[in-house]
Amino acid sequence: MQTSLPWLIGFNAFVLAVLAIDLGVFHRKAHEIRLKEAIVWVAVWVALAMLFDLGILLGWFGTYEPAARPRAALEFLTGYLIEESLSVDNVFVFAVILSYFAVPPSYQHRVLFFGILGAVVFRGVFIFMGLWLIEKFEWMMYLFGVLLVVTGIKMGMAKDKEIEPERNPVLRLTRRVLPVTEDYRGTKFLTRIDGRLLGTPLLLVLVFIETTDIIFAADSIPAIMAISQDPFVVYTSNIFAILGLRALYFAVANFMRMFHYLHYGLAVLLVVIGCKMLAQAAWHVKLPILGSLGLVAGILGVAVVVSILWPPEAKCAPAEA
Repeated sequence: MQTSLPWLIGFNAFVLAVLAIDLGVFHRKAHEIRLKEAIVWVAVWVALAMLFDLGILLGWFGTYEPAARPRAALEFLTGYLIEESLSVDNVFVFAVILSYFAVPPSYQHRVLFFGILGAVVFRGVFIFMGLWLIEKFEWMMYLFGVLLVVTGIKMGMAKDKEIEPERNPVLRLTRRVLPVTEDYRGTKFLTRIDGRLLGTPLLLVLVFIETTDIIFAADSIPAIMAISQDPFVVYTSNIFAILGLRALYFAVANFMRMFHYLHYGLAVLLVVIGCKMLAQAAWHVKLPILGSLGLVAGILGVAVVVSILWPPEAKCAPAEA
């Protein structure tokens, strides 16, 4: 397994610095994120990811030989596109969670910020654990491939299902361990009342977001590993996609239902990537990375175009007699 430890340390330092500037400078005061601001931040995060990809290609980042740089750059771009696409489900769930807990708009950025910070930590652990397992046990490729195929089939067949936070075991455990106030206390996750330490509803939202992301990581991380087993590429492409997730939520949450066929496109994508992983494990068949990128873009593009051409039918009220 190829490693670039100094670069990974440097990348993590960059991520922490960017997040510190984000929270400490641009979002120091709690405020509602408007569509225009969200679109600007989406553009910023995408631009940073593309500059990083260009840096891999030109040899600024990573420890690749000149001949290996184009492939590494394409693997990064493909992995980034896959993770960004699968993040669509996260965006929808974020909208449901924030609505369920009636989180005031001015508090939403803060809770999503810390939710993303936790996701960066958990994703890092899961990615390096998964890569280590694949390196030590070849049969893990079969397991991950089957997991992706089964997840894709279940996603394609699943109907809209209500999310019930009160049934979340981690959430229930949090309530048992730490009493929670009935109302929000600004952007605080913890507060003291009469000397007692209490959680706030914002803490429950954070816990639910973290546990939800762990569940989503079960399909997104194996999907990227089907494209590359380079730790530097897998980790950085995943983290860049995660960093832009907050801005993506504020930009597109209200338009998600327009792309009602995208859900099926993601399901097909998972099945195809799972089959690719199984073929690679069984017969050492590797699809050229440019072909993988085109396949991912093609499936998602078709799903978006079909959604636009055939919008969801409005439910009509029954005619009165």
